[in-house]
Amino acid sequence: MTRAIDLLKNKFGVSQLYKYDIKDSEDNIVLTVHWHPLTIAEREMIQKKSGGLEYADDFALQLMIEKALDNEGKRLFADGDKASLRREVAASVLQEIQLEMLQAGTGQEVEEAKADLKS
Repeated sequence: MTRAIDLLKNKFGVSQLYKYDIKDSEDNIVLTVHWHPLTIAEREMIQKKSGGLEYADDFALQLMIEKALDNEGKRLFADGDKASLRREVAASVLQEIQLEMLQAGTGQEVEEAKADLKS
């Protein structure tokens, strides 16, 4: 029988890599964002950098800056990009990326992991 910790690490561990394509109005891929799952330790660090959960917009933006990677695994954004992203990129585009990052690994994958644990 598989141990719960091993099952969770295999299905949802930091080795998982998620991907999302940002497309323009003509359905052309403008940018592909990759990221590893958010861990509790990373969430705490991002909360400190963003001023806590009461600043949800800053948390989500800081999450994207910290976690977004290119296809080679290099960070897409630098810490200094925060002000420019806030002022010069449509909020809806940033929120689309952030929402994908926050929802990664939920849904069907969780149900599959629960079924694996029961077997």
